[in-house]
Formats: sequence, C-alpha cells, structure tokens
Amino acid sequence: MTPERIDTLNTVLAKRRGDITVVLENVFDPHNISAVMRTADAIGIQDIYILNTKIPRHKKWGAKSSSSAAKWLTVHQFDNAEKCFAELRNKFGTVLTTHLADDAKSLYELDLTQSVALVFGNEHSGVSDEIRSLADGNFIIPQVGMIQSLNISVACAVALYEVFRQKNKKGQYAQHGLSPIRQNELLKEWSRPKSQIKKRD
Repeated sequence: MTPERIDTLNTVLAKRRGDITVVLENVFDPHNISAVMRTADAIGIQDIYILNTKIPRHKKWGAKSSSSAAKWLTVHQFDNAEKCFAELRNKFGTVLTTHLADDAKSLYELDLTQSVALVFGNEHSGVSDEIRSLADGNFIIPQVGMIQSLNISVACAVALYEVFRQKNKKGQYAQHGLSPIRQNELLKEWSRPKSQIKKRD
C-alpha cells in the first residue's frame, strides 16, 4: 500500500466518530441498508447495528447503493433485542427512536453533540413497540406535506446530516472521535487485501 493511500486512510480515521450510531430494526430491503451505510460512512460513523428479530439475518448488502461503504464500517448484527440494547447501553448515552408520538421531539430540538444511538424501523411498520419500550424517547423529522413519512434511507440521511452539522459546529470533528487503539486496529484492517478481510457479525 502506498504512503499516499495510508495518508488517506489516516485522514478518514481522524474524523471517525464513536459517539453516534444508527440502529436499523427489521429493515427488509438490503439496498435501503446499503444506502444508510453510505451516509453513515460519509459523516464518519464507524459502528452501525442491524437488528433482525422478525426477518432472517442479512447475508449481503446492495453494492450499488452502498458503493462498497460496508467494507469501511463495523456492522453489528443481532437477532435479540435485549442483547443489542445491552451493547448500545454500554457504548452510548441515549437511545432514541423515530416514532410519531405525543412525546416525540423534533430532530432539530435534539442535542446531537452528545453520545446517541438513533433507531429507525422497517419500511412498513416503523419501530416496534418492543424497541420503543427499551429506548429513552422518540424523535420526528418535521414535515408539512400530505404524506407524513420518508423512505428510511432518506430519513437517515436527513437525521445524520443534522448530527454532522451540530458536531461540526461544536468543533468535534477537529478532535479524534475514536481511541488511538481503535484507530490503529481499523487502519490495519483497512490496509489488508480484500481477500483477507473477514466478515463481522
């Protein structure tokens, strides 16, 4: 690997964040998941969570939608909600779901400079009652049209770029968001030939 390539990887790793993640609950379409991955990579998210309690575990993502973003992310797949939330609670301060409820806050009222996990539900029924009961609250993306919903990949993109805006404004992207040990681990992983990169659960 060339020195220039190593410099590029280190530049990207310097912007990676360990204090924001996305959780996708029972999302059916792998292309939707891949589109979310592409946005996650674009704003420096490293870890994302795929929770499948009602559908089989995904074996691959839509490469065209992700532009191979999955190989730069750490993807955690769970089929048990409690185990997934135990890991989320260990790593993130607050867990919020996208759900239109009386107590839901506007996306633009949230303090997204803090450590937070944002949960998005599947294409048909949204976030389940079980997951909402495990979370700390709900948020919505304000809309004024007749159809009060967005495609999941679009909703994620809107929310994640608000995260980016807030964190960047506060200067957090000027600071390393991952520990030096984690950055070095990822650098080694990213530097390996594709044939040697192991799939992660």
